[in-house]
Amino acid sequence: MVRTWYDLAEYIGLRRVNGLVLAPDGSRLIAPVSEPEPDGASFRTALWEIDPAGEAEPRRLTRSAAGESAPAFLPDGSLLFTSARPDPDTAGSADAPALWLLPAGAGEARCVAERPGGFGAVAVARDTGTVVYTSEVHPGAADAEADARARKARKDAGVSAILHEASPVRSWDRDLGPQRPRLFTAAPPAGAGSRLGEPVDLTPEPGMVLYGHAPDISPDGTTVVTGWNVPAGGGLQSEQLVALDAATGERRVLAADPEYDFGAPAYSPDGRRVVARRDYRGQPGPGGEPPASTLWLVDPDTGEGHDLLAGHDLWPREYAWASDSSAVLFTADDQGRCPVFRVEAATGELTRITADDGTYTCLHPAPGGTALFALRDAWDEPPTPVRIDDATGAGGRQHPVRLPAPEAPLEMPGTLTEVAAEADDGTRIRAWLVLPADASAASPAPLVLWVHGGPYMSFNGWSWRWNPWLMAARGYAVLLPDPALSTGYGPEMRRRARAAWGERTFADLMAVTDAAAARDDVDGTRTAAMGGSFGGYMANWIAGHTDRFQAVVTHASLWSLEAFAGATDCPWAWTAEFGGPLEHPERYRSASPRSAADNIRTPMLVIHGDKDYRVPIGEGLRLWWDLVSRDVEAKFLYFPDENHWVLTPGNIRVWYETILAFLDHHVLGKDWQRPELL
Repeated sequence: MVRTWYDLAEYIGLRRVNGLVLAPDGSRLIAPVSEPEPDGASFRTALWEIDPAGEAEPRRLTRSAAGESAPAFLPDGSLLFTSARPDPDTAGSADAPALWLLPAGAGEARCVAERPGGFGAVAVARDTGTVVYTSEVHPGAADAEADARARKARKDAGVSAILHEASPVRSWDRDLGPQRPRLFTAAPPAGAGSRLGEPVDLTPEPGMVLYGHAPDISPDGTTVVTGWNVPAGGGLQSEQLVALDAATGERRVLAADPEYDFGAPAYSPDGRRVVARRDYRGQPGPGGEPPASTLWLVDPDTGEGHDLLAGHDLWPREYAWASDSSAVLFTADDQGRCPVFRVEAATGELTRITADDGTYTCLHPAPGGTALFALRDAWDEPPTPVRIDDATGAGGRQHPVRLPAPEAPLEMPGTLTEVAAEADDGTRIRAWLVLPADASAASPAPLVLWVHGGPYMSFNGWSWRWNPWLMAARGYAVLLPDPALSTGYGPEMRRRARAAWGERTFADLMAVTDAAAARDDVDGTRTAAMGGSFGGYMANWIAGHTDRFQAVVTHASLWSLEAFAGATDCPWAWTAEFGGPLEHPERYRSASPRSAADNIRTPMLVIHGDKDYRVPIGEGLRLWWDLVSRDVEAKFLYFPDENHWVLTPGNIRVWYETILAFLDHHVLGKDWQRPELL
């Protein structure tokens, strides 16, 4: 059955597959799936079972008001997951997510571990079932009981203050501290009705070293590998790769280089090697070497390592070991797609596995190399579980087999195509173009330019946050370009606008917009520009450098880089891009959209969430004042309780309603219609 879904209420009600986990024997696939709560106030996640053979319909496994997430299999096929549901065997309700176990056969889920700080990342040793996890603990707390007392003392005293002694202090929409993440290991449940073993605290006083990192554990359960933050001076930090003894916490450094960051390690199934991501931060300033990413292969016993993708510029996104440990399967941006590649561990030989236009995530090779399971999405399909029956590379590029999913396939209200243009410096700029079903030479569609965030990313797959089909269903064509700074086009594309974002990226965007507007099924006289985060930065830049658009929508956008650089939750990223703001203030000023504020004539819709710590609300407030004080026609859609994204169902609805009303008014000439709930 194919269903329509373009109405906002239907769109918000769609089930969303958010991950995929494969059982050790390859017999079961588990997916966390979110959908709105019955009252429609928020989203709730449950665990569903997907048939690897593609024969049975998907089956919901868990159901509670608190929801369930983070599934992980034990060697015996039982399933761990986290949930804040109350434990029927104890009094009261859960204050933080606990660890639960669903037996491999018939039986009810039971709570197997609780901690005052809940559970973060969880990994399981392939052979022994030893569990490693992160949990946040108050400084000085020797055990869970002491941690609980510290939390209660703060609550009883009415204290919410946090004393910071190192950076970072915030992340996305969350204040960090006073508790800090620690690493623990524990033996798996010993039998029916038993709980996780007594935890071993591997990092009793870690400070900030584990923020942003998820561990993995060797198949025999003896060694934990993780990223490890170390101070690098000037408020900056460097990320090393370390190994810790799972019984004692004794630590060894596996990879460290002041020019690179290491993280996201994964043990090979045979336990002999670890693959991790190595990120190059780049050289600051215009013309400097751009950032890059690769896979680092390291011997966990000796620390000897090398670049597994030497000679390739592929920016790996996700990766997993082949079941026989001979190769690493990974995804990487490539020309507006994100296919699966295979690289041989012994030789570095590289093969592209998938041939289609999809973007792949959540890679899970089946035992024996018989198949690869993954989520696949594209601009015309949301994330869907698939099976690739030959992931060795020997049979050529493979096409996926779609598995029955918790949501029926969606029929798009239009068509998807590509356009390309040559920029003024000769670089080819390509884009996806979403066209409404009735767009034609006789009835050309008004055009909306959408600019991606990042800036180091690519417009290559489905977005629940910025979905162009909702616009196409209302008659708009939507252009989704990859301009300068985009990944998947080689290092020169990232170098072209290094630390000089606006001018070069603007020229690329205008070139590909011209190409789209020249089509006979697109109306180049009725246009708008939109973007969020870096895309919002570019929307602001566009507003100050051209009057070709009838409307500009800017979401969570950067406006004055000098103020932004020190207020964001990751100020070190801007030092890596532009250099120090005190040493190079001219770079920040010249790259700020605010420098062209006096030129803005286009009506603007400003959108910002108060809980946005990546681009703090001050950017939106300053932009709003600069517009109204110059008598620019503008509106400000403000979300007191949303962050960098708009995540609750009701706010998603008014987000789209407001944007559509703004575009309809300024692009189509309709009367302004204030959204009902605003």
